[in-house]
Amino acid sequence: MKGLEIFFKTLEKEKVEFLFSPPNSFGRSAEELFEKKFSKSNYLKRIVSGTEQGASHMADGYARVTGKPGIVVCDSDTSATNTITGLQTANMDSASLVVFVCHFSEDKDLTNIFETIDHVGISRSCTKHNFLVKKIDDLSRTIREALHLSVTGRPGTVLVDVSKEALDDTANFKFPSVDNISGYKVPNLAPKKDIQKAIKLIMNAKRPIVFGGGGIVISEATKALQRFANRLKIPVTLTLMGLGGYPPDDPMRVSWIGMHGSYFANMAVHNSDLVICIGARFDDRSTGGVFDKFAPNAKVIHIDIDPSTINKNIKVHCPVVGDAKSVITQLDESIPLSFKPDKAERDEWFAQIKEWESAHPTVVNQKGKAIKTSYAIDTLSRITRGRAVVVTDVGQHQMWVAQYYQFENPRNQITSGGLGTMGFGFPAAIGAKLGRPKDMVLAVCGDGSFQMNMQEFSTAVENNLDLKIILINNGHHGMVRQWQTLFFNKNYSCCKFDLNPDYVKIAKSYGAKSFKIDSPKHLEASIKEGFSTKGVVLMEIVVDYTEMVYPMLTPGGTMDNMLFGPDDIVPAGPVPDLS
Repeated sequence: MKGLEIFFKTLEKEKVEFLFSPPNSFGRSAEELFEKKFSKSNYLKRIVSGTEQGASHMADGYARVTGKPGIVVCDSDTSATNTITGLQTANMDSASLVVFVCHFSEDKDLTNIFETIDHVGISRSCTKHNFLVKKIDDLSRTIREALHLSVTGRPGTVLVDVSKEALDDTANFKFPSVDNISGYKVPNLAPKKDIQKAIKLIMNAKRPIVFGGGGIVISEATKALQRFANRLKIPVTLTLMGLGGYPPDDPMRVSWIGMHGSYFANMAVHNSDLVICIGARFDDRSTGGVFDKFAPNAKVIHIDIDPSTINKNIKVHCPVVGDAKSVITQLDESIPLSFKPDKAERDEWFAQIKEWESAHPTVVNQKGKAIKTSYAIDTLSRITRGRAVVVTDVGQHQMWVAQYYQFENPRNQITSGGLGTMGFGFPAAIGAKLGRPKDMVLAVCGDGSFQMNMQEFSTAVENNLDLKIILINNGHHGMVRQWQTLFFNKNYSCCKFDLNPDYVKIAKSYGAKSFKIDSPKHLEASIKEGFSTKGVVLMEIVVDYTEMVYPMLTPGGTMDNMLFGPDDIVPAGPVPDLS
């Protein structure tokens, strides 16, 4: 069997559902082989994207909603280099993306042939691991290892560079086991001494709070965390990537934290005496960035499967390395059943959090003739009852989704958190819909982000997807304008779109259905009409471009220093040090 056939056969045996690839990415011989032997397979359906970046975001979206690896197959030329943004986007958010770069030219160092590049070297900083396959005997095993590495431990991206020699040679097909990869061990249960140290801190805390990140979602730890938090009466707040990981109506839930998180959640973390961080990185967007002043009176327990994230930004008093769900269960089972937290202390703590919430609640305020984006997102949440898969781009609309969409379930909030990749939302929503065809999937995009990958209309329409696109059109890069308003004396530069296209006509030209909504009184009925229409539907919502996202952490400030409107800053004041 030729290496090319072994390549596809191994992926088929791994039950890979989709191969995301740009046009002409297989080469002639691969196209012919695939059509002859694999086109009628129950697996390996080809999804041809408009661009390589689009393919990588589609595979990323598929991976995030399913927990399975998303697979990209591309040629060894610029097709592969164009996946780098997708690799970095997925890797920073711990998504399982595997890119196979297939060579159709060969040279000893793989750098001296036309359109041939050192992909292993280029991708080293944006992958969990990468491989160079030169021999056919290593091909099947390497493919299996790549898929295994991408979904185990802290999920991440893997690039496999496959040489022409490996694809052209012949060998017997083997499907080797990858249960034991040399030098690779995934921590599951935490050491007992670390568990005991954490228990002591938890039992002595008066104002504890769980700081939950995307690791809760990845580990499927929601129910375990609910049992733990409700038993010990510990409030739970979430980062942007953790949204959906804890039910919004649970009595322990305290909204979400970060740059545009809720005031009362940020205040609860800042004033706690114990932060139990589970599956989060303590990045600057969720802590304010002043790491040495984070929760100044609190001890910190940091639970993470990746030891490299612990003590990276925040000094930790109790590091616990292990799988989030397993460690939560260990803690819950190890704390004596006879232990009860002090009722008076907990009542006082929750009363204080409630007081902060009353001072600055999250409310929808639709005034005037122009639609407020916050009102539009709240309307989406009410209509879908918080049960849709919502994939966002990056910008103001991303923050309003986090604030106003009440995510009921894990793996339903899909966004680019670590890299903040504009253009991610639409192609990632295509991948999400392919992964969860029975669920409602919404792509919520800003007009700035949408223009970066709107060519993927062709992919969505050609695959007959029932996908709804909510295009928030404010005619600006809204977040850029907000910062220039607040911190740069309204010195606006490169944030207004003087030549915004007609998105409704563009959608129709691709064969999608589309319409525009520009009145608050027609918003809900129009959205319901769009949802009831089968196929790819774009709903362009024209919104108030002056609306800004509040609350907002002061750049360079602590988590208790938040802005609630433009009057909180003197417009002519000094530009803050953003270094």
